[in-house]
Amino acid sequence: MTPPASTPAPAPRTPSPRTRILRGYGPLVAFALVFLLMAVFFPTVGRKVVTVNGQGTPAGAGSGQFDNGAGSAGVAGSAGQAGSANAAGAASAAGAARGAAPLGSAGACPDRRLQVNGDTYSPPCVAFSGNNGGATSRGITGDTITVAVRVTNDAGFQQTLAQAAGAQLTDSEDDIKRTTSVLADYFNSRFQFYGRKIKLVFFNGKGSELTELQGGGQEEAQADAVKVSDEIKAFAELNGSTVPYADALAQRQVVNFGAPYVSREWLTQRRPYSWSVATDCSIITESVSTWVLARLGRKPATWAGGSLKDKPRKYAIIAPENPWYQECVDAGQRILAQHGEHTDDRLTYKFDINSLSDQAANMVAKLKSDNITSVVLGTDPILPVFLTAKAKEQNYQPEWLVAGTALTDADIVGQLYDQDQWSHAFGISYLGSYQPLRASYGYNAYKTIDPGNEPAQLVDIIYYQMYMLALGIQLAGPDLNPQTFERGMFSYPGGTGPAGHWGFGPGEYTPTQDAREIYWDRNKVSVQNGKPGAYIESEPGQRYKSGQWPQGDPPVFAQQ
Repeated sequence: MTPPASTPAPAPRTPSPRTRILRGYGPLVAFALVFLLMAVFFPTVGRKVVTVNGQGTPAGAGSGQFDNGAGSAGVAGSAGQAGSANAAGAASAAGAARGAAPLGSAGACPDRRLQVNGDTYSPPCVAFSGNNGGATSRGITGDTITVAVRVTNDAGFQQTLAQAAGAQLTDSEDDIKRTTSVLADYFNSRFQFYGRKIKLVFFNGKGSELTELQGGGQEEAQADAVKVSDEIKAFAELNGSTVPYADALAQRQVVNFGAPYVSREWLTQRRPYSWSVATDCSIITESVSTWVLARLGRKPATWAGGSLKDKPRKYAIIAPENPWYQECVDAGQRILAQHGEHTDDRLTYKFDINSLSDQAANMVAKLKSDNITSVVLGTDPILPVFLTAKAKEQNYQPEWLVAGTALTDADIVGQLYDQDQWSHAFGISYLGSYQPLRASYGYNAYKTIDPGNEPAQLVDIIYYQMYMLALGIQLAGPDLNPQTFERGMFSYPGGTGPAGHWGFGPGEYTPTQDAREIYWDRNKVSVQNGKPGAYIESEPGQRYKSGQWPQGDPPVFAQQ
């Protein structure tokens, strides 16, 4: 803020946390607040990746409607020969059960193994001919699969933040719709859809994603879910990106995608309806716990600063107070207890933007008073801005242990944190190594269909959400309903690439099961935005599942 002309300009000082959030990062904050607990920008091309104890093998990638206007979306690859047999068997049984004309036949493609050549997550190719069963479930006809996409009233808030940061949002509502519809055309033209195409129906919701992420808005979320199930009569909702809305959709038996980092228990209780590209937090806390046991233990806090440096490690974990996140903390605590370990402090907080600064100050005071050397951050991306600022104010210099939640492991977010503090940050990430936007599968899929325009910056989130939807549709076979969708997902043979190993199964409703070890380098230029500050892999190309982390000190900060 520029001081009045009559007031002498103050000496330069460190920007406040709120200023750092806004200044130059309007688009990021708008994104982070709407997709607060969503993983972003999955990389899709790059060097070879090795997954320890991975079971999968590499496999192999509109028209729109706005409530009163139309769209097609995507279909993903099939289960290949095994999946083809499953689909054909399900088709025959379903047709016989209905006493109708038997469903068509599905089998391996005669001309290729993969549905999409060059796509490391593509299932094997399926060929199909014959009857698809017509209206097999709500939202399904012989020609279409209706998929809702809620549009909320958060755009004005986002633009206000962006303007405060001196920036304009580059992704307009029209950009998002166009990108989604173009990707729909991509999937429809390349994946086996058994004679159907997804029809996207965008609608103006009553709910606010920001309000719902802060714990409110249940009534509006319920109203939007009723509209999806009873008025739009959709099979699925692509934008189920808050817990209240995803829960309401599951109650209405609508398949939905995007619940942010909820627990395994939460997802299992809502099966077969709720899925998410964001790794469930039970997997995260289990992996973090086994990483701590293998890599750190009670050895000296080598990478703490000040008086904490080289003291025997004492641990704290910070996570939101919501019960589904605390279930995940419980899972991690059980693993530690099985090995005779524990956390010394367990702190919770309420995600309320207006009070985050005060909450952070109180948490830092307690952490410092308790001589905590190592802080596990199972948080949203905004809280560490305040935590690191308050830690600097209170001369508290712990090891910041990144758990890989909610953008905290993204370069463009790490750049927001106090760099003196974040130079002590290391941990794990379920994302892959970042690539420039134009190297991603989502970007290239978009350009395949619409080479003359640029996609929205959120193209990869949209792409991967649609990929999950499409996987289940194809792997279900022609007799599509929520139950066959789940069975189809469980039959997915898996895929391995720069984003790690993808797979689904009982209790596994999010795709990524492995993580990489990372640390922060304040001087390294990020490929995301060309600015200083980036995460570095301690073992390039290596990823580990929970319980598979190697013993011994992590090779972090070795290049600094």
